[in-house]
Amino acid sequence: MKDWTNWQWNISWACVAEMSLYVGVDLGTQSLKVLVYDADKRATISRASHPCAAPLTPRPGAAEQAPADWWQAFESAMHAALGNSEVDLGRIRAIGVSGQQHGMVVLDEAGQVIRPAKLWCDVEAMEEAGILSSQAQRHIPAGFTAPKLLWLKNNEPENFRRMQRLCLPHDWLNWRLTGNWATDHGDASGNGLYDPNSQAIDEQLAGFLDADLAKKLPPIEDCQAWHGRLQAGIARTFGLSENVKVSIGSGDNMMSAIGAGAIQPGQVVASLGTSGTLFGVSAKPVTLPDSDLAPFRDATGNHLPLYCLQNCSSAIEEVHQSTQRSLEELTAEAADLGPASGPLFLPYLTGERSPDWPHASGVLFGIRPSKLQPAALFRAAMEGVSYGLYRGAQQMSQAGLEITDLRVVGGGAQNPLWCQILADLFQVPVMRPIETEAAALGAALQACAADSEDFHQALMEYAPATHKGILKPSSVNSKIYRAAADKQHQLGASLFA
Repeated sequence: MKDWTNWQWNISWACVAEMSLYVGVDLGTQSLKVLVYDADKRATISRASHPCAAPLTPRPGAAEQAPADWWQAFESAMHAALGNSEVDLGRIRAIGVSGQQHGMVVLDEAGQVIRPAKLWCDVEAMEEAGILSSQAQRHIPAGFTAPKLLWLKNNEPENFRRMQRLCLPHDWLNWRLTGNWATDHGDASGNGLYDPNSQAIDEQLAGFLDADLAKKLPPIEDCQAWHGRLQAGIARTFGLSENVKVSIGSGDNMMSAIGAGAIQPGQVVASLGTSGTLFGVSAKPVTLPDSDLAPFRDATGNHLPLYCLQNCSSAIEEVHQSTQRSLEELTAEAADLGPASGPLFLPYLTGERSPDWPHASGVLFGIRPSKLQPAALFRAAMEGVSYGLYRGAQQMSQAGLEITDLRVVGGGAQNPLWCQILADLFQVPVMRPIETEAAALGAALQACAADSEDFHQALMEYAPATHKGILKPSSVNSKIYRAAADKQHQLGASLFA
């Protein structure tokens, strides 16, 4: 009887995904991406992206975007992705949404956006972060949502009084899609009000901000929950059935972990985007006193300790834009140089989050004749960011999370030199996933898993091939890089700590 039951279960489960398509959406700082994933083929069959307007900087330290611009980008990318001839709209069963973390979207009683969203890279609330950290007796960075709320109360009291709902970016997009208001543990764990010990909102801290704030925060649902069904008008806009469901979604780092195939302890992801993040799966909370590790939850019910750099590919792009050469030319020339042979580059161009130095600035140290050539600066920028990520790996190790392999995602994953530097520095194999848009893929896979009878089994069953080759580390280069990484941190501490 047991064998028959298992056979019947497997048939019913497989039929859910067979001939089914799932849409993954990733709302980033620079663009919004959409992909369509065929669960039967285990492959992405269509993709599109649309740029978001550059963040506004109305004041020093501020970084803001209008959610209306996000929606415009979403509509454009969705129409482009769904317009592919390979996409049968009748086969689309569900949508998953990933979004940049920590953003503050405040809505009034009618559900309308009150002001531009303050983004993850907005560090205007440095003073408020210190106040809340003292009150909570745990570190809350200036980029988290809670300090932004206190900033709003202190600087725009009328807007704070008008606020009836708080959304993170992915929550707001889901709100527009379904008309429902909710979030998940993964994204909520980065809002600064989420208590990593109780795995719930710290109502005492919320009350410190405002007596009614807890009522204005979205309910937190489990990772396999549905946010709701598409609103009828939106379904018609894209030619979709009103039965298409929207999964609860999560933050971009949580979704990138799924998309990169990091769903087992020890599997760690380095996301090389505008910001740089290092995060790994853990079955239990990973905490380290006086560290910069964020004790996040993931999008599968586990934990996701995360280390975040404020500046990543943005710092490298600054060097690129100062030259007249292509990225391919710079990479080829930089590869001919020795490891750590140029100046030491401290890439804190817009301050730094890990370590928590929001007032820091970029530094070039150790300039010698011929060391300011474009290729030397390009490699130094790559190495400088890599040293920052390695600092996160050291803290993970101290907290008991050992890294078995490193999966590199984001735009920087396309650069083989950068990936090899990380392999040598971390001394673990580096994998580059086939699907470059890991967060959008993770969102589609979460929707697929929620559409099955066994969420966690489905994540493994329906995932695509995870990588296109493995880069092996060099122990010789490791010694050189690690010495330079230590020197970088010591220099940064002497200047900015």
